[in-house]
Amino acid sequence: MQAAGRPDSVSIHLAGAQSGGYNNSKQRRRRSCWRRWKQLSRLQRSLLLFMLVLLSICGMASYPTVAKHLRSLTEGEQDTERSVRLMPLNSHVLPEPVQQGRQPPPEQLSQRKLSNKRGPPVLQSRLQKKGNISNIISEDKAAELRKEGEKDSVISWRGAVIDADQATEGAKDGKNKEDSPDNQVKHSKELEPSRVEAVQEAFRHAWKGYKDYAWGHDELRPISRSYSEWFGLGLTLIDALDTMWILGLKQEFEEARAWVATELTFNKNVDVNLFESTIRILGGLLSTYHLTGDGLFLDKAKDIGSRLMPAFNTQSKIPYSDVNIGKGTAHPPRWTSDSTVAEVTSIQLEFRELSRLTQEPQYQAAVAEVMNQVHKLDGKLDGLVPMFINTNSGQFTHQGIYTLGARADSYYEYLLKQWIQGGKKEDQFLEDYLQAIEGVKKNLLQKSSPKGLVFVGEVSHGQFSPKMDHLVCFLPGTLALGAHNGLPADHMDLAKELMQTCYQMYVQMETGLSPEIVHFNMHQGSTRDIDVKPADRHNLLRPETVESLFYLYRFTKDRKYQDWGWEILLNFNKYTKVSSGGYTSINNVCDPDYPGPRDKMESFFLGETLKYLYLLFSEDHDFISLDKYVFNTEAHPLPIWPPTE
Repeated sequence: MQAAGRPDSVSIHLAGAQSGGYNNSKQRRRRSCWRRWKQLSRLQRSLLLFMLVLLSICGMASYPTVAKHLRSLTEGEQDTERSVRLMPLNSHVLPEPVQQGRQPPPEQLSQRKLSNKRGPPVLQSRLQKKGNISNIISEDKAAELRKEGEKDSVISWRGAVIDADQATEGAKDGKNKEDSPDNQVKHSKELEPSRVEAVQEAFRHAWKGYKDYAWGHDELRPISRSYSEWFGLGLTLIDALDTMWILGLKQEFEEARAWVATELTFNKNVDVNLFESTIRILGGLLSTYHLTGDGLFLDKAKDIGSRLMPAFNTQSKIPYSDVNIGKGTAHPPRWTSDSTVAEVTSIQLEFRELSRLTQEPQYQAAVAEVMNQVHKLDGKLDGLVPMFINTNSGQFTHQGIYTLGARADSYYEYLLKQWIQGGKKEDQFLEDYLQAIEGVKKNLLQKSSPKGLVFVGEVSHGQFSPKMDHLVCFLPGTLALGAHNGLPADHMDLAKELMQTCYQMYVQMETGLSPEIVHFNMHQGSTRDIDVKPADRHNLLRPETVESLFYLYRFTKDRKYQDWGWEILLNFNKYTKVSSGGYTSINNVCDPDYPGPRDKMESFFLGETLKYLYLLFSEDHDFISLDKYVFNTEAHPLPIWPPTE
């Protein structure tokens, strides 16, 4: 009672529902949670802690993505608000699929992101500056087109690019129209810039690899970023000189010319192959001289031409295959005294032209003697020649094997082209050529099963073989060239049939690229026309098919030949292009997942393949007119002689 009665104190009693009760309750909850935590086993506590840590990490990792998504939604709403007055209310989220007979909207390709394209950064930036869409099609669109083909659309994968380009513009009332000649011409002109620019970009990419890793050497090895030597004469550079001039790549041409002027010398103790040096080096220099009028190239042509002449110092006048251009000596291969028929009969265009330019007859006389002897030889089969000829006896050897493939192919090509080069006056060449074509029809021509593809096989000791080299695909173009110059019309018919066969050698392969050799099925009940043996599945970036496509398009104006060439270029870009620069031969055209790069870019890819593709896509048929020029077997154009000569 004493305590209660203290005058300086006040006693206040509060209900349990007030603040004091709240604090006590909170403390009890804390004690209860802690008690429950302590009651958990060590394993349970560890699992809970692990889950908390994991959730924290996931939250931190996902924060930037979520923030970016929210920011893009905000920006998208702002863009929608800005453009709502310009866009129809029922606009498509995705572009409409291209239908057959309709032209795709022009903005679809231009809006594609170039940054998504595979390829070297230098090439991408160049395309962005120029606004070129060709490589977008060749790289990005391939996967897109394959998906369209898998959906049973009207347009297949390989045909998608082509048919889309061929589609006609809709009429103003929205209805589609059939292709008219005027529309076809218009569409050709629309296609031309993107396709020729695609070839230019392919050349620049190949040239970049050569310049970076093989400058002044014979051939680029693009995978290992190095080079290989054959003759040590800058083979790729010389082979590509006139290609650069034709493609309008003046800067690259001037760089190459400077190397020829200051670095190229033929005074070397080195063995070179007569045939390869003639068609690539002598032919390339002569062609570049005619295109540019630059005497530097004629001087170099005279130098190499004179150094090759010792090859003709044989008892039979059939030249040796190898020449040491520094020592002035020549010899056959170490393993034989034979030369191949194609090699000794496919150097005539170049040496004849060298005599015409220099007014020195010994060059033409030497190669004319070879043709005269081959013309008179026994051992032919209806105008078809064996593959080998002996440099000592001057007679055919290994007789009984007849082919239009390796070791014999360009003999037939040069029969026709010498006749054209000389103004159609040398009837011996024409007679031998016509007889040979009849021999092909009689002995080598067959049809496959089940599609009935016309192909050129081989005869070995009386037995027919359905084997056909890719090299034989020069024949459609040669036949078409002959028909254009007044030879029988059925030559053009055969050219078209064989052109279809050569095209099928590409499209029936999984990569869309032809193997080096195929075998055709001739048995009834076969499920596919073409078989490829494992050893023959490689592709060397060869030009023969696109060469013939060029001739067929020039003479028929049928745009399908351009389209076929475009498909081939796309597949070269897809399966052989090396990101650091250059293109590579591949080992297996039947395996699109791993075609197996061979690490070699042949000089003829720049000298022939890309040149013929460019001319195929060009609509300027007066440029390198086939009434004024004849191409050697390495695609170097040489002038047809004036009638007065």
